[in-house]
Amino acid sequence: MRGKCPHCLHDVYFENAAITRPYLHGAGSFNGPIQYESELETVKIDFLSCPNCRHVVIRSSVTIGDKKEERLVWPPTALRLVPPEVPEHIKKDYVEAADVLPISPKASAALSRRCLQTVLTEAGTATSKDLSKQIDEVLPSLPTHLAESVDAIRAVGNFAAHSIKSKSSGEIVEVEPGEAECNLDVLDGLFDFYYVQPERTKQRKAALNLKLKEAGKPLLK
Repeated sequence: MRGKCPHCLHDVYFENAAITRPYLHGAGSFNGPIQYESELETVKIDFLSCPNCRHVVIRSSVTIGDKKEERLVWPPTALRLVPPEVPEHIKKDYVEAADVLPISPKASAALSRRCLQTVLTEAGTATSKDLSKQIDEVLPSLPTHLAESVDAIRAVGNFAAHSIKSKSSGEIVEVEPGEAECNLDVLDGLFDFYYVQPERTKQRKAALNLKLKEAGKPLLK
């Protein structure tokens, strides 16, 4: 099984974790999922190991008729660290969007879109009230790789089919598979561009100016 490890956030091919299960007549060990089947439903629990960080990942899937629901059991949420340079009110929406992702991708996407809109207006100085147009405003100022990722939000979110998404970013509406996680990944890139890198540049400039001052040379402006 391939996917993003919720512990280290690397894209990996998961390995089946070794499981030891007690029996009435001794203990048994095996590699693979645990599955329960009845006339009404099928419940499957996968015990996986990340080859990168070696942490265990547990996923469950319940199939009832033609409907299947998958959920991350452990860890409860993916580990997503927010740089300290990110403003607290933006961090709050981001963390909440990450926390609810395994439970409700729709709620997560609503929170991450609101977070995105705040970043684009405050840090990106976008003036439009429409999220899609805000993206248009900031694209020319972004590095190519980041601009492509931000623009992809519209493609993944299918704004043309769900225009409400571009006008009311906080609405709880249907989401495409992977959309909520994609929003968080894009926000990671924007955090680095708008908050982390400028602060690091500021710190490097301050350190250099200190050396120039000590040497009696003109300071950088």
